[in-house]
Amino acid sequence: MYTIAIHGGAGAVTKQTILEEEDPKFRAGLKAALHKASGILKNNGTAVDAVEAAVKCLEDNPLFNAGKGAVYTKKGIHELDASIMDGSNLQAGAVAGVRNVKNPISFARAVMEKSGHVLLSGKGANDFALKMKVEMESDDYFYTKQRYDQWLKVRHTDFYHLDHITEEMPERKFGTVGAVALDKHGNVAAATSTGGMINKQFGRIGDSPIIGAGVYANNKTCAISCTGHGELFMRAVAAYDVSCLMEYKNLSLHDAMQKVVNEKLKAMHAEGGMIGVDAKGNVSLVFNAQGMHRGSIDAKGVEYVALYGDE
Repeated sequence: MYTIAIHGGAGAVTKQTILEEEDPKFRAGLKAALHKASGILKNNGTAVDAVEAAVKCLEDNPLFNAGKGAVYTKKGIHELDASIMDGSNLQAGAVAGVRNVKNPISFARAVMEKSGHVLLSGKGANDFALKMKVEMESDDYFYTKQRYDQWLKVRHTDFYHLDHITEEMPERKFGTVGAVALDKHGNVAAATSTGGMINKQFGRIGDSPIIGAGVYANNKTCAISCTGHGELFMRAVAAYDVSCLMEYKNLSLHDAMQKVVNEKLKAMHAEGGMIGVDAKGNVSLVFNAQGMHRGSIDAKGVEYVALYGDE
């Protein structure tokens, strides 16, 4: 038995904010990531291998705000964050504010397995990436016209926003990507990656690389990957809170996620969502926004991909 679930961001995801021609592209991107990860799990691969592969697939897709599709900062550069956690041993690795790393999630895994640390940031992290021979790319690789045009509209202001906004529909979308998995060995893992907020300043870092906030995995309970307003998800310790409710209050995965997303976070006016899988292979995809790019292949092999809230 194995299970995989992924997300590509939550927020103002509606049929009005997503261009008609983009809808099938988003769905195809989600399916590609699901199939890549499920193939690994089917062939006795580990949950860690699966979540890394799924997130890499999304990082390589310019439609999503991670890796190649990352948004621009105030300085017109890309600062990337990612994290990964192994539920079998509670090992975790994360990177924040790194530059020119093609796949931040793979770098986060290198931190987990080879550094002796959990979180590396900035120039020091990039130095370690070079030492580990992590695959790097030039600034040109991360250029996408859509992201650049978005940045041009706000670069001379102190305004920052999330990754989906148009003149016609000034709405928000939290452009994080993530994956959770249960493998045939009974182990769970979670991974999250993001380019952050457009026009962000001062080295801002959200919840994505913060263990317990944007990602968490524990074989005793579940694996969680979040997407939302990072500052509030950090204050809520959102991912770990789901695990706590399961471990200490015996809530089911779905009930714990509902309580965190639709009670605790909503009371804080925190918009977003999360995906989760438990040690029994149950999957839950919960959000309090208008929509969330999401998909899963459950323990019975049933595939599901959706973008909007009413799917």
